[in-house]
This record gives sequence, structure tokens and C-alpha cells, in this order.
Amino acid sequence: MKTSVEDRKEIKLSCRNVWKVYGARPEGFFENGNGLVKDVSSHAEKLRENDHIVANADVTFDVHAGEIFVIMGLSGSGKSTIVRCLSRLVEPTAGEIILDGEDLLKKSDAELIDIRRHKMGMVFQSFGLMPHLNVIDNVAFPLKLQGKAENECYQQAKRVIELVELQGRENNYPKELSGGQQQRVGIARSLAVEPDIWFLDEPFSALDPLIRKQMQDEFLSIQLKLQKSIVFITHDFHEALRLADRMAIMRDGAIVQIGRPVDLILNPVDDYIREFTLDVPWETILTAADIAEPSDEPLAGLGSVSEDTLIEKLLYYLGDNDRGVIVHAKDGSVLGVATARGVVKALSAGSGPDTSSVKV
Repeated sequence: MKTSVEDRKEIKLSCRNVWKVYGARPEGFFENGNGLVKDVSSHAEKLRENDHIVANADVTFDVHAGEIFVIMGLSGSGKSTIVRCLSRLVEPTAGEIILDGEDLLKKSDAELIDIRRHKMGMVFQSFGLMPHLNVIDNVAFPLKLQGKAENECYQQAKRVIELVELQGRENNYPKELSGGQQQRVGIARSLAVEPDIWFLDEPFSALDPLIRKQMQDEFLSIQLKLQKSIVFITHDFHEALRLADRMAIMRDGAIVQIGRPVDLILNPVDDYIREFTLDVPWETILTAADIAEPSDEPLAGLGSVSEDTLIEKLLYYLGDNDRGVIVHAKDGSVLGVATARGVVKALSAGSGPDTSSVKV
């Protein structure tokens, strides 16, 4: 169950006009480290003409408190680079990264280490477990780096081990665990410090499909309990759909579109985004609120559903009821009426003008 972004306005993390450029002197192309440029495409082309590699170009987005913000794109799109820029594992060339109102790019090395130890959790595709430590020692390791008392370290480690349902495995070593169990240890270790912001870079991509789905379920269950602010990187659009409150799709180092998954499906800004969404099972994504429209007709005699009712549950009813069904918001107010025509209208908006690409 995903929480609604509209219910959360607090911004936890801001990425502002961030560039990452590799080359001889990339800083010389940005005045005072400011990532603001008049024409992003022209500036990126100028950098490339001068033998520089543009990994990220003018990347800007906000992460709200408690939301799962997914960044996705094809290989080489810049998604992994930007998440490393957010934590300064990779040093941005220009721009600003604001965490809790403070620019991380202005922090000293000592301040940054303290922020990483106390405010950030990180999980990567490679599990990164220490083979000579058992599960509980792997999980307790970052707490020991914080200088916490040993008893406190192990008590907290036990709590997060239970959270990822690995109780009974505390004394096992990584080689004695399955891939999914090893990734759970990595997740528990990153959660042990109770981070304010959680970065996950394709954490499930090395797992078998069945285990991957189980880990996605586990991840959503953990998020429902903890409500962390999360930046999640993936190249799998279906994984993004399952997890994201909002998502950004990248291409050639830049963000092409940001929005709720349904926004990208119904209103793709270009053919690149539309290609991602062609095979999406829209009936499992689209909700009654997404197709509700105002109606001047009398509402007497119509059935009603909540705003988050999936279209797949409405289709049978709509097929036999031309007038549609009333859609109620969580506060009980009427959002409008959902009709079969509204479903078709919404889907046609995302299919584009070329009807030859529509799959039946």
C-alpha cells in the first residue's frame, strides 16, 4: 500500500541543477559552481565538443518526507551517477544538493562523514557484506562506527533483523545465506542507523524474479512501518510502478519527466516515455480518481467507490452501467463520476496519435 504524496508537502531532499562532468577541467564551464545555464542542450554539447563526458546534466527534483521517489532509465542514462552525487560518493561538478535545508556540497569531509553515519542509509546491487562477520555483526557494524555502546549496538541490530524477518539467522555468515537473505542483511545494516534519507541503487536486480518480487513486497512492508524518505534506482519499469509514489525517467544524463506513475502512463511528454509505458498493465495502475469527471446529471441511483479503487475492479460494473459510478475522496466528498468513456479517454491520452502502436 503506497501513501499519497499529496498528503505530504515537506521536502526532505532537493537536487538543484546538478551536473556531473568528467574531463580535464569541467569546473571551468560553470561559474562559481552554479549549475544554472541558459540552454542545457547547448551547454552539454559544448562540453562534449571539448572532450568531456556529461554523466548528469541539470538534474533537478525534490524528495518529499516519507515518499518513495524512483529514478529509472536505460543503462548509461545517469541514474546511478546521480544517486552517488546525492551522497557525494561521486563529487558533483556543479549545482546544489539540499538535505534538511543545508547544502551538502558545502560540507567539510568531517561533516559529510558524520551525515553519512547518522542520516543516510545506502543499499547497492552488490550486497557488500563482510564475509568474516556473521549477520548480527554485519548489521551492528555501522552502529559501532558511530561509537555507540556495544549493548546498544546489538539491541538495535536485533530490532532491524526482526524487521527484515531474519531472526534465527543472527549467527550465520554471508556464505550460509541465500541471495535474498544476503540482501535483507544489507537492508537491515542500512536501516540500523535509523537514516533520515535512504538511497537504494538497483538493490534487487541481481536476484531471481521470484525472490525479487518477494523483496519488493518486503520493502513495501518495511516502508509502510517506517515511512522513510527514499530514492530508489531501477531500470525495470514494472518494479518502478510497484514501488514509486513518484518517479523520474532519465535519458542521456538528464531528467525527461517526473510524476506519479499514472501521470507518466496517461500523459507521456514524448515518445521515449511512451515506449516505457506501452506494455504497462494499466488496469492495475489506473484508479477511479484518475478517470473521475464532473457531472451535471443526477447522481441518484448510482453506485459509489473510493478514489483508490483500481479500474480492473470497476470494468465489469462499468460495462453494464452507462451512467457510471460515483467516486468519493477519503474525506467523503464527491470527486466526480467514473464512466467507461472516461477509461477510454484516459487511455487514449497516453497512447499517442499513432494508433498503429496500440496493442489489442
